[in-house]
Amino acid sequence: MALETYRQKRDFTRTREPAGEGSQAEGHRFVVQKHDARRLHYDFRLELDGVLKSWAVTRGPSLIAGERRLAVHVEDHPLDYGDFEGTIPKGQYGGGTVAVWDRGTWTPLEDAEKGLSKGHLDFELHGEKLAGRWHLVRMKGRPSDKRDNWLLIKGDDETARSPTDPDILEEQPNSVKTGRTIAEIANGTPPAERTKRARKATEPAPKTQKNAPPTVQDPQQIRGAKPGDLPAFVEPALATLVARPPSGPRWIHEIKFDGYRLEARIEQGTVRLLTRSGLDWTSKFGSAVCDALAMLPVKTALIDGELVVESRSGASNFSALQTDLSEDRTDRFVFYAFDLLYLDGEDLCSATLSDRKTMLRHVMPETPGILRFSEDFADDGALVMRHACRLGLEGIVSKQADAPYRSGRGRIWVKSKCSARQEFVIGGYVPSTTGRKSVGSLVLGVHDAQGLRYVGRVGTGFSAPVADDLFRALDATRTTGSPFVDQLSAAEARGVRYVRPERVAEVEFRAWTADGRLRHASFHGIRDDKPAAEIVREMPVPDISPRRAGAEQKRTVALTHPDRVYWPDAGVTKEGLADYYAAMWPRIAPFIVDRPLALLRCPEGIEGPRFFQKNAWKGMNAHIKALDDPASQEGEHLIGIHDLDGLMGLVQAAVLEIHPWGASCRDWERPDELVMDLDPGEGVAWAQVIDAARQVRERLEASGLTAFVKTSGGKGLHVVAPLKPEADWETAKAFSRTLAQTMAADHPDRFIATITKSKRHGKILLDYLRNQRGATSVAPYSTRAGAGAPVSMPLGWDELGEITGSAQFTVGNAMARLSSLRTDPWEGFHAARHPLCG
Repeated sequence: MALETYRQKRDFTRTREPAGEGSQAEGHRFVVQKHDARRLHYDFRLELDGVLKSWAVTRGPSLIAGERRLAVHVEDHPLDYGDFEGTIPKGQYGGGTVAVWDRGTWTPLEDAEKGLSKGHLDFELHGEKLAGRWHLVRMKGRPSDKRDNWLLIKGDDETARSPTDPDILEEQPNSVKTGRTIAEIANGTPPAERTKRARKATEPAPKTQKNAPPTVQDPQQIRGAKPGDLPAFVEPALATLVARPPSGPRWIHEIKFDGYRLEARIEQGTVRLLTRSGLDWTSKFGSAVCDALAMLPVKTALIDGELVVESRSGASNFSALQTDLSEDRTDRFVFYAFDLLYLDGEDLCSATLSDRKTMLRHVMPETPGILRFSEDFADDGALVMRHACRLGLEGIVSKQADAPYRSGRGRIWVKSKCSARQEFVIGGYVPSTTGRKSVGSLVLGVHDAQGLRYVGRVGTGFSAPVADDLFRALDATRTTGSPFVDQLSAAEARGVRYVRPERVAEVEFRAWTADGRLRHASFHGIRDDKPAAEIVREMPVPDISPRRAGAEQKRTVALTHPDRVYWPDAGVTKEGLADYYAAMWPRIAPFIVDRPLALLRCPEGIEGPRFFQKNAWKGMNAHIKALDDPASQEGEHLIGIHDLDGLMGLVQAAVLEIHPWGASCRDWERPDELVMDLDPGEGVAWAQVIDAARQVRERLEASGLTAFVKTSGGKGLHVVAPLKPEADWETAKAFSRTLAQTMAADHPDRFIATITKSKRHGKILLDYLRNQRGATSVAPYSTRAGAGAPVSMPLGWDELGEITGSAQFTVGNAMARLSSLRTDPWEGFHAARHPLCG
């Protein structure tokens, strides 16, 4: 029934378009077809429910963030239409020439069917020309309208272009399927030989060639290249861990990826993906990556790279990669290429890294898609490292630009990490206290001269499916005796089931203790690509506790069911949340101690029921305090805490969000901070939220206040001004209301100061209602009950341009970010209090 309209419009005895009789759902494909009919347009198609949902984009897609392109919703097309390229005869519906201009996969960022129904679909594209985040938004039409008009809008991310950049439609006009132009397809010109057409499809149009970087097209021209046969496998070069990155003109620096290291071996269109130990994992990653590699303009090649899954912030995430593999999901895979060892009959291992990367850049597609070139930076290593850590990345790899490729671990490649992280051998496990057949914690060790040495446990970071899979796998390898050479204490051995030491886990941790134990460990995944016998303790890295934060306090509150999972997608447990807050205590304490608190509680984690708690409850932890509101006539007690144990009591009570008042218990009626919550409606680009925050800052500073900024951990930003507690609540509310209404009046197309949801599309709500008695806003450093365990993160104003979204910082990367900062961006917050002049 879905294709009935499509078939009624076509005479398949006259057109070569597919009838779609055998179409079946295969995944999340997308295709853009350049269609030269009565007027040139681009047909944008997304696979959903076994068909291609289709829109006719009159001016074609634009890579400029926020630029709107009219997209007319048309009838569904069959899946095999995505491969159609040719000419539809005149007189037939849509008569004209069709080229496959782009293709790849797409990832919905919400329930796709609900998004289509409500008229706003957020998604990411992974194509050969189009990539990153996009929006399809239905326009509000009139009852008499015959067309279902939508807007196709590019999201503001790293794949977006500025208005001064080349137009992608002019820069890359040809078919990605055959490399032909519309005219060549119309004239029946045969497709070129495979490697030539792949090269042609990814080359810029001639007018931009003069700005293209110089490339080496013949590998024989590279100094050090040697003729030879394509090797079956080359042992990879491995980086040595160092405490700080090197500097100097010999070094270049690349982002350290958090995925699977792979060699892509290409021979006459056949691709094999080999692990660092030479295992063939080609079938493990689906067909899309291999298909893209097979289309590269090469006959034979050996490419060194890493396969990753990226989070919405753009950072690679090994846990997400493992989850996708366990669910047989392949649509989010991205292969980053960072070295070229062999090309078309020439062994390049003796050539310099600079020359190898120059050739690799020429081979890789120019537009980021499922295949991407790993960019490098020649800046000071420490500077690159600081930026990587501030953005929540794992670290950097520094390489000598003039060095050949050398297999094995050496010092021409060195790695610097934002947090302590390495692989450990699994010597046992403890079953979960909340599930009968799942893992609660893993018992870990490393090899030294005497054997396998016990280093501690890891009990957070497992998603529910991973915990179940680990239980089944480890239970099958149980042994009666301990595999460790040292004897575990009674407490360390309690509940442990020992296993054969064959599996390897990747773990992030805060530091090593004096007795060689892991501190605040978090599981990141199983490394089946690394032999257990090779796992040793890596060189220690400095403790990453916040500067000037003082010694970390120890918690005394006992947690029941510490392995209960609060964030299943991120694997963050109750124990993991307690570790996070214990480390964050010196920073968060001034914003939550001795203040009335509103709490979001999720007893079963973010996927279960949730409720707000503003009043004290029967049976709450003794370290959580009941506060008497002097203005209350009902005798109900509010909630507060005085110390770290109080915060641990909130963790025990499944509090996943902490929302304090803007006043302390010392002076209930005079607020000591003012909060402007910038909440973007649908269709608002992130860059617009940043610009709004800067405008709020200017207006606050013009009123004599100092403005600070933080992510909300949800969708927007909070601009916060510390106040001397002199003005009352009515004055604070009136001031913030005037600020919001003035901005909305000055820019009615961008801002709104009323809560009415129907009026918020495409605008930013300037929510001033946080500034009234009894109202709350989420605390700095508080977690949020959303996917990925995001946190509300204080920022420096100079960092805003580097931030990709409100949920960029999480329980998993917050400490690494803070350790990379030279100064706390909110260090002067409490000293910057000024009176509010109403």
